[in-house]
Amino acid sequence: MDKKLKIIDLFAGIGGIRLGFEKIGAECVFSSEWDKHAQDMYEENYGERPVGDINDVNPKDIPDHDFLLAGFPCQPFSIAGKQLGFADTRGTLFFNIEKILEEKKPYGFLLENVSRLVTHDKGRTFKVIIDKLEGLGYTVYYKVLNTIDFGLPQLRKRIYIVGFKDKIHFQFPKPDGTKLTLEDILEPEKDIPSNYYVSEEIKKKRLSKVKPNAPYPSIWHENIGGNISALPHSCALRAGGSYNYLLVNGERRLTGREMLRLQGFPDSFKINVVYTQARKIAGNSVTVKVIELIAKQIQKAIEDNKPKQIYKQLELESIANGTYGS
Repeated sequence: MDKKLKIIDLFAGIGGIRLGFEKIGAECVFSSEWDKHAQDMYEENYGERPVGDINDVNPKDIPDHDFLLAGFPCQPFSIAGKQLGFADTRGTLFFNIEKILEEKKPYGFLLENVSRLVTHDKGRTFKVIIDKLEGLGYTVYYKVLNTIDFGLPQLRKRIYIVGFKDKIHFQFPKPDGTKLTLEDILEPEKDIPSNYYVSEEIKKKRLSKVKPNAPYPSIWHENIGGNISALPHSCALRAGGSYNYLLVNGERRLTGREMLRLQGFPDSFKINVVYTQARKIAGNSVTVKVIELIAKQIQKAIEDNKPKQIYKQLELESIANGTYGS
């Protein structure tokens, strides 16, 4: 690109989406995150503290930008007020994004959310969101991508929604062939503090439920029904998961560094919060590797569209000076 892509980072968490876009040279001009601990970690790593609740920010006060980025929490739509239901997005956090897009008119956006957003209320919730975005004049693309298909050992399906002001062609990234294993992610056992290990009682309980010949290393996952699976990868990190939801080899909890590695953060990314908050933050975060690959595809789509943009400008100029068609 001829100039840096200016981005804003909404519902920023610890800046995973920002980090992915910075890898293609983008410049962040505004960030917003309400959680204090995530703000602390964001500030430690980016040198700036996000503003708080986006509900308290007037869209007019947000700096001009090229791309809006948001890993927004999608709350269930409620039928209230005028009984408009799914014809109205007021009262949801998506409404903030819609108002900012309407006011600032950036060239494009990337939104990320849990994959079940696509099927929520038989797809009606998702249809409202797409209709709203297209109604603002954007060409919209969306796809569910799984972290494990992009080189990191974590099953994590998320919906990614990309939009452009122009009618340009965009393709989501395909797996690039890279593959990290748990051996690449896990820290040496000798370096793990004793307080990460579960009690003998919990270990025995897990061992009694797991199938024999579990792979090593593995992450033991306990589902809602209490069944145990020993897998050569991690199930999705969850902000609200129990302490024993995922156990390395059925013996200990993941460290904060291991969880960030599973999300594709570099080891240079600083952790300055207590473990309970690190678990929550990692579970709420995005996979940086997937975001980076999407950012590269966005960059390519914009670059490929430049000849069309130049032609359109020349056409407008020729109409203006009376030489069009001559």
